[in-house]
Amino acid sequence: MSARVIYRGRATGEALVSPAPLSFFGGFDLERGVVSERGHPLEGRCVAGKVLVFPTGTGSTVGSFALLRMVRDGVGPAALVMKSCDTTVAVGAIISEIPCVDQVDIEVLADGDPLVVDGGEVRVDRQG
Repeated sequence: MSARVIYRGRATGEALVSPAPLSFFGGFDLERGVVSERGHPLEGRCVAGKVLVFPTGTGSTVGSFALLRMVRDGVGPAALVMKSCDTTVAVGAIISEIPCVDQVDIEVLADGDPLVVDGGEVRVDRQG
């Protein structure tokens, strides 16, 4: 499927899909890359090396640097696929240099799908 590119790149990984927005500052254990927001659908799940699929970001602009910290420490996501990218997540993806796209119908993606994000394309790679 086609997507709008926020930060161009190529990444592969297992999809980790959230139906709810995420906040990188306050919603994560930054040392482990684990969603820590109480009651969030992904609470307790690790994003390290995953293609993180979610509707949009929320929270403080410090979230950009929280994402950078996770990526630099090796516990960040491989790529971000979103319905609508907010400026905090966009800046975080750019300074972290991880592929980020939006304007994607995320409802058709499922947890565990093997995803390829390549520029403005997102596809499920069933061939491995």
